[in-house]
Amino acid sequence: MSAPPDAAPTQAARVKPEPPPAFQVSGRHAKRLPNWGLKLTMALTGTIGALFLAIHLFGNLKVYSGAEKFNAYAYWLRHVGEPLLPANSVVWVLRIVLALCIVAHVSGATILWLRARKARGRFAAKRSHRVRSWSATLMPLTGVFILAFVLFHLADLTLGIKPLAPETFQEHTATAAFAYQNLIASFSRPAAAISYVGAMVLIAIHVSHGLYTVVSDLGAVGKRLRAVLIAIAGLTAVFILLGNASIPVAVLLGVLS
Repeated sequence: MSAPPDAAPTQAARVKPEPPPAFQVSGRHAKRLPNWGLKLTMALTGTIGALFLAIHLFGNLKVYSGAEKFNAYAYWLRHVGEPLLPANSVVWVLRIVLALCIVAHVSGATILWLRARKARGRFAAKRSHRVRSWSATLMPLTGVFILAFVLFHLADLTLGIKPLAPETFQEHTATAAFAYQNLIASFSRPAAAISYVGAMVLIAIHVSHGLYTVVSDLGAVGKRLRAVLIAIAGLTAVFILLGNASIPVAVLLGVLS
């Protein structure tokens, strides 16, 4: 009969896995922004942009009241706050805020897109055929086209850079504005009018899906609240599309001249 072993075999100690390294440790990784921070930045800047578009539309629709009132509105925008504030000060504040929002929005979108591409690797997710899925897929593309349109729009109706602006473009003076005449001259060109309408379609797609994303990113979880906010997002996009697109169409049809 064999003797019992001197000691029972010792079970190998389980090695507890070490926690992953902390986020933002050193070097370039220390400056890495988390995805939630980028999404929050995009949500806030996108909301500011959508509000600007909606408010800007109210001003644009004044074109239907005639040249005198529309030019008076354009003049007022450049001189609001006087004599307490210098001329064009409010306009430049708005431009700077919007420019910063655009830079932050585009930067955040680019970083998130690159990270998503890197995380996905060479395996693409199966595409859904729902409209919302396609609008999400088109967000980067519509964003690029919208940025290009903003630059064109500034060169056309604000800066008067030719040949993007019409030959009859008139600079605003200290005593008068010519926004109505410049708008009619620009949209009398079919290419400019059609490109403007096309840009409004892209903006509507971008704003609709963007505001839908904002509802999620800002934590609206109640079913009824989400439904109301999503409806507002859709109506805002339709309002911006139909209101702004009606202007070049009205010029081409001779309703505005």
